[in-house]
Parts: sequence; C-alpha cells; structure tokens
Amino acid sequence: MQREVTSGQTAAEVTTRRAALYATTLTSFLTPFMDSGANVALPEISRQFGMDAVVLSWVRMGYLLAAAIFLVPFGKLADIHGRKRVYAYGTVIFTLAALTTGLSTSTTMFLGARVLQGLGSAMIFGTGVAILTSAYPPSDRGRVLGINVAAVYLAASLGPSIGGVLTAHFGWRSIFAVSVALGTVALWFISTRLRGEWAEARDERFDLPGSLIYAVSLVALMLGISRLPGVTAAGLAAAGVVGLGVFAGWEMRARVPVLDIRLLGSNRTFAFSNLAALINYAATAAIAFLLSLYLRYIKGLDAQTAGLVLIAQPVVQAIFSPLAGRLSDRIEPRIVASAGMSLTALGLVLLVLISPTTPLWAIILRLGLLGFGFALFSSPNMNGIMGAVDKRLYGVASAMLATMRLMGQMLSQAIATLLFALYIGRVEIAPQNYPQFMAAAKTAFAIFAVLCGFGILASMARGRIRQA
Repeated sequence: MQREVTSGQTAAEVTTRRAALYATTLTSFLTPFMDSGANVALPEISRQFGMDAVVLSWVRMGYLLAAAIFLVPFGKLADIHGRKRVYAYGTVIFTLAALTTGLSTSTTMFLGARVLQGLGSAMIFGTGVAILTSAYPPSDRGRVLGINVAAVYLAASLGPSIGGVLTAHFGWRSIFAVSVALGTVALWFISTRLRGEWAEARDERFDLPGSLIYAVSLVALMLGISRLPGVTAAGLAAAGVVGLGVFAGWEMRARVPVLDIRLLGSNRTFAFSNLAALINYAATAAIAFLLSLYLRYIKGLDAQTAGLVLIAQPVVQAIFSPLAGRLSDRIEPRIVASAGMSLTALGLVLLVLISPTTPLWAIILRLGLLGFGFALFSSPNMNGIMGAVDKRLYGVASAMLATMRLMGQMLSQAIATLLFALYIGRVEIAPQNYPQFMAAAKTAFAIFAVLCGFGILASMARGRIRQA
C-alpha cells in the first residue's frame, strides 16, 4: 500500500526521513566519486586492456550517454511504479556494474559494465532528489537538498586525490571495490530503514514511443557535440536537435507524455530554473579541465600540486551548499541562485585576466569565489525546480534537472574542444603553442562569463515560488 511521508512527528516518519537523507547523500557521493576517481586511473586502464585513444574516450562517454538517455524515462517510470523501487534497483545495478568493472578481463566487458553504471546512475539521480523532496516538508527542503549537493561536490573534490592514492598503492580496480562497498551500505539503508513508497502517478501509462525518440535524439546530439568540430559531427548534432524538436511535438500531443513539455510552457518557474541550470553547467563544467592544463603546462606544477590547487573550488562549494540550501528555505530561491550566478560570472571575468605570471594564491582565491558562487546557485536552484511542480511530477523534475547537468557538461566541454581546434589545432600542447593555449582558455572563460550573464536573467525571470 502506498504510503506518503508527511510532516508528522512519528518515529517511523523521522526514521524514513533520515534514511532517505543518508541513502541519497551516500549515492550522490558514490557516483561522482567513482567517475572522477576512475578518470585518474585512465592511463593504467588503457595499458591493462591495450585501449587506443578513441576507445579510451568511451570509458567516460559510454557512461555519460547511458546516464543521459535513461534519466527522463526512469524519472517517469519512478513516478508510475514507485521512486523507492526504481532507486533501489538503480543502486543494485550500479553496485553490481562497479563490481563487474573491477573484475573486467577485456575491453568489451569493461565498457559494457561502464554503460550499465550509467544506467544505474540514471535510475539513482532520476529518483534520489525526488525521494528527498517527497520525504521532507517544504520548510526543510532547501537544507536537505543543500546536503545532497554538498555530497556531489565533496565527491568531485575527493575523487581524484583518493582515486590517485588507491591506484598508486592498490591498483585501479580498488576504486571500483570502494564503490561496491559504498553501494552496499546505501542498499542496507534503503532496504532496512527507508519505509513506504512514493508513486503519485501510479495510474498513468508509460510513453514508450516518446522515450525512444528522446533516446535516439540525445545520442545523436551528444555524439555530435563530443566530436566537434567536423562536418559529420555537426550533422549528428543538428540531427539530434531536430530529433528533440520531433520529441517535443510528440510529447505535446501525447495523452500521458514521458516528459510533460507543456510544463515548460505553463510553469514559468520550472522552465526558467531548468534553463538556468543548463546555462550554469555549460558555463562552468570545463573550468577545472582548462585550469588543470594551465597549472600543468603554463605553471609547470606536478599532478599532485595541481590537484591541491584545484580542490579549493569544490571544497568551498561543499562547505557552503547546505547553508545556501537553508537560506533558500527563508529567502526566495531565485534571489539566492541569481546572486550565486553573479558571483560565478565575476569569477570567470577574473579568470580571463590570468597570465603565466599570475601567482597561485590569486588562482586559489578565484577558485574559492567560483566555489562560493556555485554553492549559492546549485541547491537554491534545485529547491526552486522541485518546489515548482506537483508531487506526481517529482521524478520527472529530478530527472530533468540531472539531464540539464549532463547536457551542460557536454556543451561546456564542446566549447573548450572547439576553441582548442581553432586556436591550437590537432597537435599536442607544447611550449611553442603555449600562447595559443592561453588565448583559447581566456576566450573560453570570456564565453562562459557571457553565458552566466544570460543565466542571471533566466534565474531572475523564474518569478516567485512563495506567496508574499
């Protein structure tokens, strides 16, 4: 029997809320931790299986594509069949896939397990935020969402350093062993402490044709973006955009759509909050990539020292995200999120001014400013999205937000890749083209700053969530 957690004071309800917070925080930490930690071990993985550069790129691309394809469909399935059920299955799949990855004996086995990890990740991220939103009352929503966001960025900051230590002392397979252990603990919380179920759209049917159109279109778009520049890549990206337009038309006519496109037209807060999220990720996801190259090539730092410098941004974000979430419980989320986007834009403008002689302390201060801006934006914006829809749409809203994150990350990386091709060309970064690298990086930061300007407008345009 369906049971919906309310704002009651019973011990069972308190236990359910805590279990929801512990489990979702753990899985929100687990997935980016494993992903970022595995990136450090790519050279060792490549040598283990004899992967060339193209195949090696699919270690991450296969994961991202699977996650992006299945996020929205599983968000809808969770609304229909139960968020806890889909979330639990997703955690099981992710954990078993991590085990398989760690035990892989061939390239095919390894890449197949990575795709399954992406599937499990989609089921987790398409439901975890929705479960938190369902379990906690609106007065506490910003606080717990802030904790959830903090877990994501804490994992992003610890993943490379811990992954490096594990790889150096125990081999790359140990990264996946740790992921299995964390997934097992999360499953224990889900199975023994998380009571009840949430399925407000239980009587609705699943839109399979719409899901297939969405999947094919997103694959074409993301493959095209990831391979820019090039005629074939541009054609794929264009086909993906056209396909998403077809998908939108189909969903507008569908009686029970997998993604209620009409919500974007009728719910201003939901539409502009998601647009702001897409812009934010598109403007920020490649920052660490560009600065890591700057620190290694231009500043001449070793990998460990560069990692210590870069950790400033996610650490600041992890510290302030819960506080920003709590603040958005008291102040309109659009105000807090817009302030965060403004600070991010300022940080990007300051990055445009960096040079080979910029001292490290100045880089660290810029990263700290960016981390604070990210914190003020992320959890309040998430609070705004989840607070703008009806309970029966929590799964779809959660999945939509996660999709905005993935697409924004791809767009950000595509901008950086395109600028490298235009300024540097298809050659290795070497001292003779350091000036071209600096020009490409600074142009990217300038474009990202402009994007943040549009993001501020989108964030402010969402309107009020709370009544005066």
